[in-house]
Amino acid sequence: MKPRGDDPQRGAAGFKGNKAALPSKPCVVCGRPMSWRKAWARNWAQVKYCSDRCRSQAPRSPASP
Repeated sequence: MKPRGDDPQRGAAGFKGNKAALPSKPCVVCGRPMSWRKAWARNWAQVKYCSDRCRSQAPRSPASP
C-alpha cells in the first residue's frame, strides 16, 4: 500500500486532515472554487468544471462541417 503524503499534488506536508492545504482552482462556468479531490489526482490539470450541471451548461463549440 502506498504511504500517505507522497502525492506531489498535495505538497510536502501532505493532507493530514487540513482541507485548506489542498490546491484549488475556479470552475470555468460558475467561478466557484473547487478543491482537489483524490478522484481527480490523475487529471487535475484537465479538470474544468465543478459539477455535471456546470459541464452541461458549458458553451459548446459549433460543429465543424
